[in-house]
Amino acid sequence: MCGRFLISAEPSSIATQFGLASVPALHPRYNVAPTQDAPVIRADGGRGSARRIDLLRWGLVPHWADSPSIGSRMINARSETAHEKPSFRVPIRRHRCLVATDGFYEWQQLESGKQPWCIRARDNGVFAFGGLYSSWTGEDGELVTFTILTTTPNEVLAPIHDRMPVIIDPSNYEAWLDPGNEDLQALQPMFQPFPAEALHAVPISRHVNRPANDDPACLEPVSLD
Repeated sequence: MCGRFLISAEPSSIATQFGLASVPALHPRYNVAPTQDAPVIRADGGRGSARRIDLLRWGLVPHWADSPSIGSRMINARSETAHEKPSFRVPIRRHRCLVATDGFYEWQQLESGKQPWCIRARDNGVFAFGGLYSSWTGEDGELVTFTILTTTPNEVLAPIHDRMPVIIDPSNYEAWLDPGNEDLQALQPMFQPFPAEALHAVPISRHVNRPANDDPACLEPVSLD
């Protein structure tokens, strides 16, 4: 699964990565947790249209839900079965998004307890999780939420966890965001584990365990010796 991530890059780096005309001032986040807001990129229209970035709540709330509380249980969707699930089968066809990130956390079960790791791109740059979004309307108005797709782990993640987030290669951004592209078979290759050589993992301090800790200390490396 993917239960925490960070997005600490400068807005200019995010704009460049996703081909955005502009990015609003974003406060660096070192420990984004479920039910919190995070920057998500969507297409304004069909294929080739402009892209927009918005802060959406993490934890997908289906449009038919009785209460938004269901979102806390919808932070991830298995890419292999999302098209079969009532909560995800419409979004995976029509409401796909890119979740901006420059790293994510996973916890490895050791004899001494759960050890957190930070997984980042080799250059520590910005990349994107494959996400789905949905709009729910209640008494207080519209709430737009998202979930992160997961897949089997690559060689970097396999010793740490049995799942990893789907990472979308930049060459596939346009096809992924196109709401008119409902060919799930054509999307299947994007669900494969991201190449291991493009990522690196570092054991880090348990400071990250508390969602309230949202600062650079979350990235502090530790020795496992």
